[in-house]
Amino acid sequence: MEEPGAAVVSAGEAELNMSRLNVSPETLELELEARGEERRGAREALLRLLLPHNRLASLPRALGSGFPHLQLLDVSGNALTALGPELLALSGLRTLLAKNNRLGGPGALPKGLAQSPLCRSLQMLNLSGNCFQEVPASLLELRALQTLSLGGNQLQSIPAEIESLQSLECLYLGGNFIKEIPPELANLPSLSYLVLCDNKIQSVPPQLSQLHSLRSLSLHNNLLTYLPREILNLIHLEELSLRGNPLVVRFVRDLTYDPPTLLELAARTIKIRNISYTPYDLPENLLRYLSLASNCPNPKCGGVYFDCCVRQIKFVDFCGKYRLPLMHYLCSPECSSPCSSASHSSTSQSESDSEDEASVAAHRMQKVLLG
Repeated sequence: MEEPGAAVVSAGEAELNMSRLNVSPETLELELEARGEERRGAREALLRLLLPHNRLASLPRALGSGFPHLQLLDVSGNALTALGPELLALSGLRTLLAKNNRLGGPGALPKGLAQSPLCRSLQMLNLSGNCFQEVPASLLELRALQTLSLGGNQLQSIPAEIESLQSLECLYLGGNFIKEIPPELANLPSLSYLVLCDNKIQSVPPQLSQLHSLRSLSLHNNLLTYLPREILNLIHLEELSLRGNPLVVRFVRDLTYDPPTLLELAARTIKIRNISYTPYDLPENLLRYLSLASNCPNPKCGGVYFDCCVRQIKFVDFCGKYRLPLMHYLCSPECSSPCSSASHSSTSQSESDSEDEASVAAHRMQKVLLG
């Protein structure tokens, strides 16, 4: 009969479960060394090692030699302040769970991590519930990562270098102090699940519309008052969580508008009237400026803008129940205010098109959580 608190070894599953033994680090070290010796003579390699809730202050030294084929290591719920060099010996490790420890200070991750075999093997890393104030640079070298969890830390920002994790499918950064979403986040082609809830984010960059694989976007409990119109281009998005944000609750138009410069007026005229030109016809600064044109989203307008535009918050229906505020950028006040019957018709048509666009998005989206 197995004694209470003993380690559980599953031969069929090649797993060693030493969870919640509440033993001293010395006893645990001896146990792991013995298990490692047993495995050296066994036909079946150990694939999973579970060590959560054992009061560990450091990784057992035995990890550095006895478990070369290990694929999963769970050291969650301990008192770890650093993941030592023993980690680098686990050349086949695919999943590392180290949540709810005390990691985050200098030396929290082993030196040489960026050059170790873990860069090619590690696919899932959970460091949630620790004390990181920034994303360690060495983590951004783990190019095989598919899931990265850093929720419940003290992160102040998301580094632009996050775009180097090209295999990333799930990114969990909820429960931090993040204020901005870097546009570079949109350069992750496989990202399907993005969790940024419980932060201090005030706006969403329109570049996120380039995340064509995104299925779930969690933004609840932030400081958002509107979303970019481009979010409707997330063709695979099925779940959008927005509850707990100060989303505007009435139709608001911001018509603050500084007159365009002479340079912009000249560029608009060339674009709108389709005036042909060669590189020898125009000043070099105007040639460069012409390449920065943005088309007005009002389909009846046909105008363009450069530095000068009108911001407009437009509500669109989602799922026949929610009115979601989206930010539009229009070329002039006339394009968004009914100054004449023609402009009124144009504005109405623009609003109608936005509603149609939103209804298509609503058909795709299974969950829109606002309340």
